[in-house]
Amino acid sequence: MKRFIKITALIIGALALTIAILEISSSYKVTRTIHKDAPVITRLQIDINAPVETVWKIFSDVDNWSKWQKEIPESKINGPFKAGSSFDWKTHGLTIHSTFHVVDMNKEAGWSGPAFGSFAIHNWYFIKQGDHTLVKVEESMEGWLVWSLKDRFQSVNRGSLLYWLNALKTASEKENTQFSR
Repeated sequence: MKRFIKITALIIGALALTIAILEISSSYKVTRTIHKDAPVITRLQIDINAPVETVWKIFSDVDNWSKWQKEIPESKINGPFKAGSSFDWKTHGLTIHSTFHVVDMNKEAGWSGPAFGSFAIHNWYFIKQGDHTLVKVEESMEGWLVWSLKDRFQSVNRGSLLYWLNALKTASEKENTQFSR
């Protein structure tokens, strides 16, 4: 029994050391565009029956994401909504620190940030189409954990972004209906 405990402790220690080395040695390149060679890439879009200004107003209010996006129970921006500002948010049990690399009012917002074993780049595009808005989102994810669980990350990421787009649509169209009364 003592031998089993020692071997188990040795295996756990080796795994912990390996994970620590992977985390410390990981370096990710922050770019304005998603990484096209990342193991997980998701691109989606949705048409929202609301003006781009309404959609942007809701989307850019980071501190209130949790009011309409239930997969994000907490979010706090650390400064103005502009390139270079950072924000902290929680989703799927992870706390993430992200930094905006682009903010172009009513047109585009993008950020990147690491989380345990992963690094993601999110880009959102807001395209005015008369009194509607086409919202496109693209995201790349990479890192040792993402490579290890690529299919799982792809599935979860797609579902999460679909939820986010639909929640933004619902909130924006509700706001637009209230505003037009």
